[in-house]
Amino acid sequence: MNWNRPLKPAELTETRLIEAILDGHFPINTHLPGERHLAEQLGVTRPTLREALQRLARDGWLEINQGKTTRVRDYWTEGNLNVLATIVQFQNHLPENFVCNLMTVRLLMAPTYTRLAVENHAQEIAEQLSTFLDLPDTAEDYTTADWNLHQQLTILSGNPIFTLILNGFGELYTVMGHRYFAQSAGREHSQQFYRDLLDCAHHNDEQAAEVLAQKVMADSITLWQQC
Repeated sequence: MNWNRPLKPAELTETRLIEAILDGHFPINTHLPGERHLAEQLGVTRPTLREALQRLARDGWLEINQGKTTRVRDYWTEGNLNVLATIVQFQNHLPENFVCNLMTVRLLMAPTYTRLAVENHAQEIAEQLSTFLDLPDTAEDYTTADWNLHQQLTILSGNPIFTLILNGFGELYTVMGHRYFAQSAGREHSQQFYRDLLDCAHHNDEQAAEVLAQKVMADSITLWQQC
């Protein structure tokens, strides 16, 4: 049984305010209505509203100054990883180039964590990749396998920051993966990557693994743009 905990009033208020910011009802660098008026608009108590506002200020969405109105921050330049992790949950509000920008970040990270993982744990990587050689030819299976591989590579790299960053995009990764791997070209491209990376792991060749990851991640951006 998958039990979904109902949102508390402050959590629901927080979600509604984020949606209002992302859809432009409260644009960047504008100020929110006064507390009493905003609470009435949202249909919540002022203590509930204050709790939600404090959370949003903590996570980089709002700037609260005592005695002044609350400003909506420019979350693209003033935000942080909390903002980024939240934005990916609102997929209907993602900018057109968001996914490509995210894949560009992976392009920058993946060669490094792949090299470190092969350098430190080549045998474990080879054991995992050997199970990928006969993946069922479905978008769902490839999405799951690809996520598990990259997550494991970040873990085996020895740098937990890579894992924390990747984990922040788990839900979006699944949605993107189903679309990306719906293309036979995407599945074929990744299957070749798994085979080539397996060869690097067998030969303990971390430098070749780094070069391979660099090329494959760059190619995947091109393939995504063709989806």
